[in-house]
Amino acid sequence: MKITILAVGKIKEKYMREAIADYSLRLSKYCKLNIIEAPEGLSVEKEGDDLLRLIPQGSYVIALDLRGTMVSSTDLADMFRETTVAGESHFTFIIGGSDGIDRRVILKANKSICMSKMTFTHQMARLIICEQIYRAMKINGGEKYHK
Repeated sequence: MKITILAVGKIKEKYMREAIADYSLRLSKYCKLNIIEAPEGLSVEKEGDDLLRLIPQGSYVIALDLRGTMVSSTDLADMFRETTVAGESHFTFIIGGSDGIDRRVILKANKSICMSKMTFTHQMARLIICEQIYRAMKINGGEKYHK
């Protein structure tokens, strides 16, 4: 399985980069993780142009959006399992910038999900989705981690 996290902006904080690197290492047992950073644009539309250009061809696209379907950790694990059985092997999670995600990106996505009713910085969203992907892999593997 291959997972791409396509996110607007760079992570400047060392502690955040280290935490994401830790989950990347943990995930290496389950999948090949690739993180692509799109430049922060002057507008949501410009960021949308970049995101649309950077989506890996043939991947199953999941946009993280406050208006998306609220999912639990087990819902995410189920989604991986069900879509993998249906033949998907490459998943791309898209995280917009500080002003949100362009509607064209939402329309391009196979699925739009919401991690929480709370709003997170794109840096925090990146860390949280890494942890949630790891948790989903552990759930699907029947391993201890998720309670």
